[in-house]
This record gives sequence, C-alpha cells and structure tokens, in this order.
Amino acid sequence: MSSIPVRWPHGQTTVETVGEDWLKAASNADVSIPTGCLGGSCGACEIEVNGKMVRACISTVPPSKSGELVVTFATDPYW
Repeated sequence: MSSIPVRWPHGQTTVETVGEDWLKAASNADVSIPTGCLGGSCGACEIEVNGKMVRACISTVPPSKSGELVVTFATDPYW
C-alpha cells in the first residue's frame, strides 16, 4: 500500500496509508471528527478533502494526483 501526506485543519501534516479509514487516520493525527450514525446517512462526519465532500465514517483515504490531501471541516449552516 502507498502512503500520502494529509494536512489537517489544525495545521499538522501526517503521512497516512491510502485505503485507511478516515476516522482512524484522524485519530492518528489527534483530530476529532464528529460522528452520528456511523453509517453515512446523517452527515455529521462530513469533511472536505481537496475540495470534495466525503463522509468520513464510510470513506477511506484516497490517492491523489497532487501527491497530498488537504482536509477541512465541512460547514453546514443547518447543523
């Protein structure tokens, strides 16, 4: 498996394994991603990865052509 640098919202960069669960990768970086249903339906765990919204509870760390992933927290005005 390959690895990829991930820049987290708090400024830290870690190297994560492509295919690893986002929640585990976040935990490795001491980043807390809120969760709700843990099945992808509620949207509480949405994060933005290189500009694309993903639900962290059902997604894995993807490869990236840019060679890096940048994670930001999703902002939903209804939450």
